[in-house]
Amino acid sequence: MGRYRPPRRRGSAYITPEGEAALRTELHQLWKVERPQVTHAVHEAAKNGDRSENGDYIYGKRRLREIDSRVRFLNKRLDELEVVARPPDDTSRIRFGAWVTLEDTGGEEKRWRIVGPDEFDLRAGRLSMDSPMARAMLGKGVDDEVVVHSPAGEQVFYIVDISYD
Repeated sequence: MGRYRPPRRRGSAYITPEGEAALRTELHQLWKVERPQVTHAVHEAAKNGDRSENGDYIYGKRRLREIDSRVRFLNKRLDELEVVARPPDDTSRIRFGAWVTLEDTGGEEKRWRIVGPDEFDLRAGRLSMDSPMARAMLGKGVDDEVVVHSPAGEQVFYIVDISYD
């Protein structure tokens, strides 16, 4: 019997130009560089005889399935994404693509960029617009209070700066 997985909620369909370029680079790398190498390795491994005990063949076929799955996902996702290349008309409010500097109650500042779900990276300071923190910030202005409900409890931040670099 198969393992049921409920459908995942689709993320927002917005992406920055940098994010789109990164996805297109990944797609090119997988399709034009990595897949031909793995296909060649599987072909060579298949020549060695018994495929049921051939680790190179089994691993190569598994890797081909992973690559093909990711390529299908990237092609579909890139077709439905909308690239947001220019800042909004009202730059005094937090919208998609904004760089936001927040200050917590302890006085520590942190800078985040609001990006699409396909390009978020917390270590690089890129926060998905679908995250609870970003949803709490959207539409706010400088000196507004942002209250984020998290598993650790309620957190309060103050918006120090908004920019669209």
